[in-house]
Amino acid sequence: MSWNTFGRVLRFTTWGESHGPALGVVLDGCPPGLELSEDVIQPFLDARKPGTSKFTTQRKEADLVKILSGVFEGKTTGTPISLMIENTDQRSKDYSEIAKTYRPGHADYTYDAKYGFRDYRGGGRSSARETAARVAAGAVARLAIPEVKLTAYVSEIGGDAIDPANFDADEINNNPFWCPDAAAAERWAKLVDEARKAGSSLGAVVECVAEGVPAGWGAPVYAKLDSDLAAGMMTINAVKGVEIGDGFGAARLSGEQNADAMTPGADSTPDFAANHAGGIAGGISTGQPVVVRVAFKPTSSILTPVDSITKDGEAAQVRTKGRHDPCVGIRGTPVVEAMMALVLADHKMLHRAQVGSN
Repeated sequence: MSWNTFGRVLRFTTWGESHGPALGVVLDGCPPGLELSEDVIQPFLDARKPGTSKFTTQRKEADLVKILSGVFEGKTTGTPISLMIENTDQRSKDYSEIAKTYRPGHADYTYDAKYGFRDYRGGGRSSARETAARVAAGAVARLAIPEVKLTAYVSEIGGDAIDPANFDADEINNNPFWCPDAAAAERWAKLVDEARKAGSSLGAVVECVAEGVPAGWGAPVYAKLDSDLAAGMMTINAVKGVEIGDGFGAARLSGEQNADAMTPGADSTPDFAANHAGGIAGGISTGQPVVVRVAFKPTSSILTPVDSITKDGEAAQVRTKGRHDPCVGIRGTPVVEAMMALVLADHKMLHRAQVGSN
């Protein structure tokens, strides 16, 4: 299987499967001299790990990270950083019934069509379990962009969106949905619980905002900051759509409405009247907050029977036993934030390599 690596200067390669002994990541190109330990990485993994509430999968994983290389006396050395996370609560027998039957909406059929066989235990590399490795890598990437503040939150579950008037950043960590709207979080508790009890699942939209990104990161054509962000977000399991700024909403505006009008600001920099562009113009950051919106589909592994076929092409119905997220977008929130950190750190280094400045 090729293409397990992402990035240009700061590159990361994830490895391992959902039901293997461990999974992990090798991060290459990280600057030397950054203070790094397991304690720096662990809080981000704790935010993503399963079993934290009844609204996520009940698989119990400590997700404890081990640094295997690239750190000496508490600082990065500039050599490849290898991180490992052991799997301790696999229940492969839960997947025996789908060994020869494809789950619609999952990667079962396409993996089989490409490789001629598949790891049906939890989906192997197609499992959202893989994202633990990139969350660990994202924790390291944050050290390279201390000037940037990242905030990710769920803005919609099952078609029920937050009210922007109720946005409270302090509320994001006060509920199991990473929701900045307390009223919406109360509604979602009922919504997700009903889907869970019915053996079904719901989709979600996650937004991520990066404040402090200076003007100039990115490139005009084939290394656009927004194209790399879109590509990075689309590599996350279950993501089916990405918007930068207003995204598809921009297509419904007039030119004067969509324009982020500028007036003279301090130090010859502009003051912007709006941020429809999501902090990126022509593939290069404007100095405004970078805003990305990511759509997660409903979890494909559900208890509700769905028509499918077997590996031999025979008609079948499939229902997936085991422990699955009724809304994978909830635990996808720390993953979106990690991918934002990885892409921004990579572009900071690309910018420095081309123009010789921070």
